Amino acid sequence: MPAAGGAPRPDQPGEPTRPVPAAGSAPGVSVKPASPGRTARPSGNPSQPKPPARRTEPQSSTSNDSDLWADDTETHPSSALKTALVLAALGAVSLAAAAVVPVSPAAGPGFTSWPWLALLALAPAVAAIWFAAVGKPGLGGGLVLGLAALAPGRLVLDLQFAANGPLTIRPELYLPDRFLGSSAVGGGFWLLVAGHVLTAAAGVVAWRALRNHDEPERRRWRLLVPLLAVVAGAGLLTAPVHSDNGFLLARAAFEGPWPALGGYLLIAAALPLAAVLALAAPAEHVARGALAGLAAAAFGVAAPPVLAGLFRDDLHVTWGPALALVATAIVAGLAGTRLTERTENSETDLAGSAKLPGLFWWRLTTGLLGLATVIAALIGAFAPQVAVTALNPGATTPVSAAAESPARWFLLVAALVLAVPAAGVLVPKTAAVARPVLGVAWAGIVLAGTAVLNTALTATQAGNLAGFGGAAAPVFSYDLGAGAAWTFAALVLAALAALAAAGTGVVEREDAGDGTEPDRRTLTPAAAGAILAVAAFGLPVFAVPGYVAAGLWSHLDTPSWGLLTAAAVVVGAAALATRSRPKPAAALLAGAALLTALHAAELPLVGGSLGGASPAAGFWVALAATAALLAAAGLSAAGRPAAGERRAPAEGRAPGGRP
Repeated sequence: MPAAGGAPRPDQPGEPTRPVPAAGSAPGVSVKPASPGRTARPSGNPSQPKPPARRTEPQSSTSNDSDLWADDTETHPSSALKTALVLAALGAVSLAAAAVVPVSPAAGPGFTSWPWLALLALAPAVAAIWFAAVGKPGLGGGLVLGLAALAPGRLVLDLQFAANGPLTIRPELYLPDRFLGSSAVGGGFWLLVAGHVLTAAAGVVAWRALRNHDEPERRRWRLLVPLLAVVAGAGLLTAPVHSDNGFLLARAAFEGPWPALGGYLLIAAALPLAAVLALAAPAEHVARGALAGLAAAAFGVAAPPVLAGLFRDDLHVTWGPALALVATAIVAGLAGTRLTERTENSETDLAGSAKLPGLFWWRLTTGLLGLATVIAALIGAFAPQVAVTALNPGATTPVSAAAESPARWFLLVAALVLAVPAAGVLVPKTAAVARPVLGVAWAGIVLAGTAVLNTALTATQAGNLAGFGGAAAPVFSYDLGAGAAWTFAALVLAALAALAAAGTGVVEREDAGDGTEPDRRTLTPAAAGAILAVAAFGLPVFAVPGYVAAGLWSHLDTPSWGLLTAAAVVVGAAALATRSRPKPAAALLAGAALLTALHAAELPLVGGSLGGASPAAGFWVALAATAALLAAAGLSAAGRPAAGERRAPAEGRAPGGRP
């Protein structure tokens, strides 16, 4: 069999390859062989001519194991890939030089970090060039793609040096030894910017050089790797270090300034997305290289704070970056294994026999993650978000109290809404309908959870406030309560449940086939519902005198990220529903309607806790969006079944109903 991307081998010189008819087929009709690692499936369009099958040679298990890079037909990098490698090398050199040149004249590195930073920057670029030189250019290009995936997020993260350097938590590059209100940037900052820009440009050029239109093989680890990427991203959102240094205020990403928060969020979002795209690469060598490059880029973000905690006595290692290192190390290890699944006897197996156990485990994982999200959200709703300690200078014992968020009932209802589809996924009869609903309802946890966390983050950002009125006035200390930790855990679990639900949907669609025509009648109400939903999430639901709610395009705050997530999920669900089978489409639209209805429910759930709340424009728009999405769901549920579904009961039976 010729390698993928290679020219067909003629049977004899000057003679074209003849199609070989399959056993039992009509003369002149050829059958397309299944790709290695893929179950053969009839085309969804019978009228479309199939390409002729080529004469193949039997392969032994030894050759199957030795041809690990059989799809790497190119042994020399193309000119475009050479350009990408040069750009990646220049970016790595620039990042390594930034470790030597100060990023600011006001502060220098907190420890001797330049050898470690240079190693983290140069090693992946050197490996990419070496792989391209030894005849595996696809692997080298894949490394460049993985490195470039995190470059935009790392660039935004480094912009904090220019916005407000003293608030930066980067002790490997910047650690003041005195109080600073602000600081200028030095040559190292511009080297960092140049390095990230060059790395991103290298990724774009490498993608253009390596892209092809072949169908990707069925990959192993397609659930584990994205989940590990989410875990790594969640670890990076925590405090990089614990600090005993009075000039370094170590805080989690959500408590920090906007440039740093935006950078960490971009990195956390890019990690699972890039992992999924890497596994979808048609070529095995490109997929493995992309995963390795992604792990190397994540190491470049997570390793420096761990090194700072190890080398400085006044800094301590935290669990977040350490967890990110462990997760990305596992991803790097999996990149060294075969990614394409083997299905040696796929042609002789019964239909679906090899897929049922996989679907069972996917659904089990999705349902359990959904229930774990519900439990964490319930605890976060009832546990105190802020621990307040009042110490009177004349007293010997501090007085402690707990504060709760006014949005706790909102989080409670969001958890109960998610509990229904999460339990339904675990029941075989309802799993197919409950899974799309869960794939949308998880965003309700993010919508309510960010509103709850806003209380804790606002209180802790106030720091220690000295009372007014004399020496006897108390001093108040605000610390994150147990509810904040459980709410943050619920956000992470919700993201994991969303990824698992997406993976389950892919497996379900593969088992059902792709011959179903979407119902075009739902296009208009689904589009109207999506547009109204974006407007609803961008407008305040209630109005309270003296209270300003967070929004999408004004008054940006922590809840804005929940609003943005919910709006994106509703738009994505509406778009996907127009291309899905009727029942999953109806479930997706119903889940989107639940999300907009949950947003409208903020009026009694949150506004009622504040007192004096009245409906605002967002409330009425949310109700209109809910109505439009429910109408689209009803049309989809009442749509005609696909032709394959109507014929399924009659297959193998005579007109009288007998076999």
